[in-house]
Amino acid sequence: MQSSAVLPAFLLGSILLCCVERSAAFSHLQLPSLPRSHRRPSVSVDSSPSLSLSPPVGSSSVLLHRRRPTARRTSLLASTDSAADAATGTLDKSPFFITTPIYYVNDAPHIGHAYTTVACDVIARFMRLDGREVCFLTGTDEHGQKVQEAADRAGRTAIEFCDDVSETFRQLTYDRLNCTVDRFIRTTEEGHRKAVQHLWRVLEERGHIYLGAYEGWYSVRDEAYFSDSELVDGKAPTGAEVIKVVKEPSYFFRLSEWQDALLRFYEENPDFLGPWSRKNEVISFVKEGLRDLSISRTSFQWGVRVPESDEHVVYVWLDALTNYLTAVGYPDTESEPFRKYWPASLHVVGKDILRFHAIMWPAFLLAAGIEPPKRVFAHGWWTRDGQKISKSVGNVIDPIQLVERYGLDAVRYFMISEVAFGQDGDYSDTSMANAANTLANDLGNLLQRTLTLVYKNCDKQIPQPQTDFTEDDQALLSAADGLLEECRRSVALTQGLHHYAEALIKVARQANKYIESQAPWQLKKTDAARMTTVLFVLCETLRRVAVLFQPIIPLAASQMLDQLGVPTDERAFDSVEEGRRKSGVAIDKPSPVFRKMEIETGDDAAKADKGGREQTKAQKETLPAVAL
Repeated sequence: MQSSAVLPAFLLGSILLCCVERSAAFSHLQLPSLPRSHRRPSVSVDSSPSLSLSPPVGSSSVLLHRRRPTARRTSLLASTDSAADAATGTLDKSPFFITTPIYYVNDAPHIGHAYTTVACDVIARFMRLDGREVCFLTGTDEHGQKVQEAADRAGRTAIEFCDDVSETFRQLTYDRLNCTVDRFIRTTEEGHRKAVQHLWRVLEERGHIYLGAYEGWYSVRDEAYFSDSELVDGKAPTGAEVIKVVKEPSYFFRLSEWQDALLRFYEENPDFLGPWSRKNEVISFVKEGLRDLSISRTSFQWGVRVPESDEHVVYVWLDALTNYLTAVGYPDTESEPFRKYWPASLHVVGKDILRFHAIMWPAFLLAAGIEPPKRVFAHGWWTRDGQKISKSVGNVIDPIQLVERYGLDAVRYFMISEVAFGQDGDYSDTSMANAANTLANDLGNLLQRTLTLVYKNCDKQIPQPQTDFTEDDQALLSAADGLLEECRRSVALTQGLHHYAEALIKVARQANKYIESQAPWQLKKTDAARMTTVLFVLCETLRRVAVLFQPIIPLAASQMLDQLGVPTDERAFDSVEEGRRKSGVAIDKPSPVFRKMEIETGDDAAKADKGGREQTKAQKETLPAVAL
């Protein structure tokens, strides 16, 4: 579940969210488990001492639902989801399950939600175009005290409030951001309730849950518990207000007993956490010792009921994280979706909720006999003009307004290219306009110049080279030919989305230098045969760049490929592996694809906003239908 105060500065309010998924068939992995004697003793637990026990290695075993029979997973980056298998050089075509955290519905969507969803959409589109079956999951986290309080303030019932806010997230995802989500889940769905209660029963039957009492501090905003030592100036580490919980009855998960098992899991699966800096943070935290985790509440009722209990509701994080399993058919682990997509290939989350996904989630799964996801990647937060983003400061970034002003593809490109994925970033109107202008100048202008020359001088057809390729020709074609593997390495191996965008623009800039140096408008007067070769090289470079740009700027890339005369069935990545494109393809008169932006104020800014809305409206007409 993701809080409405998430991400970049826009993330500055919370530490919640969840994601989960899985792909694959089943086999058995022997891991340490707890003896039956640990089942439900009635004790009182406070938040003070930090326990650091590890599950005893006994004769019993945990049976994991997984793809491979080996206990130690091979490196994810070197094999499981890499661009090509290191040993054979063959391309990985296995199903790919990617998730955003599900977003908390206590407030309207903001740019943090948009950033996470767009990043996942880029990866999902990339994998589909590279020949893989993809399940892309997002949705809304609708239970918890914070949601109930927000509904009360709005004068609505909890479910009415959730229906309204969830719909705004759905509209942002599909209509505004053009994201190709395969499954939009809501935690208020009946199927999800059944999945959560089934997982609870499994954990309880295995001896990992017991009844006690919680005494300590709780942050409603963060939906998280804190000890005295974790408070900073009387508040949660996130700055959220906390309330004192006095001896509230609670069920506990024996998280303390999974410390050593988690550390072994991280060691044996070195690519489970990314980026590397976040991995080190998690490991250091676990080494300091884990406390048992309160996983039920009795002070409110808006949530999934604990099985066979009239008083307890399931802790919102256990509830929310289970959505990843629900989406692929859990508890039916023999179902086709579960066998195909579990374990999840990639959970993308904000850095503020990494611990929930990197510690709690794998501990829950291992305890239940379910293999953890292959990889969890935490991105950074955003600031605006160097300041935290907050409503009180008045610098909140509305993603819908951003799209209306600059156009959808420019916003998507900015989000992917502006900051190294995994690090914090800073938004400014200037940087946003610069990103839009990069597309207009480096890509749009190149396309317009090239196709105008082709249309006027080559009988309105992509020309056939009529001379041998020179060193300059070969240099540009070689750079374009190498893009696919470079992009695969960036996206599939390290989630280096910024490197992916940078590689494409770099080749476009190389092509701009090439067209200036070759001057085909001069060659038409002195060497028409050479002119056709130069224009072919440019068209072929543009084709490859446009095909690979589709995941980032899908609408604009589609328009580019239309103008280049590329059929819709020749736009997958394998089309750039099959050698040069045939010449003689007819083209229409080219038209501008990108709009150049200026930093404006007052009436001029209002005009720019109107222009952005008109462009967005025109783009929407071309949006593909997405099955839910």
